[in-house]
Amino acid sequence: MRTFNKRNRFLIAPIFLVALAGIGLITMLLWNNLLPQIFHLPQISYWQSVGLLILSRVLFGFSSHLNGLHNHRMGRIRERWEHMNQQEREELIKHLHHRMPYESDSKENIINQETSDKNKS
Repeated sequence: MRTFNKRNRFLIAPIFLVALAGIGLITMLLWNNLLPQIFHLPQISYWQSVGLLILSRVLFGFSSHLNGLHNHRMGRIRERWEHMNQQEREELIKHLHHRMPYESDSKENIINQETSDKNKS
């Protein structure tokens, strides 16, 4: 598992700020060189372009690589689940329900669903 030490944590913020500044500048230049001529829109300032970037991320999603990371993790979890025997699965479900008692599915429902999925295959 990858861990971040203190030095790495302090490098993330400046890299993020430099990337945001660079992408904001590129967005401003592209907007000001293309959109006023094509669609007769006004030119925008640097801070308006940064705000436009932030707004677009909020409206359209933050990052596609996070979805890939999520899918990778779910694949690993699914693979580990498939290699567990019934007793290990029950222990894991009990542990998860202890950590997340607000979940609506009971242990029996999850086990029954898993058994019915195996019967279908």
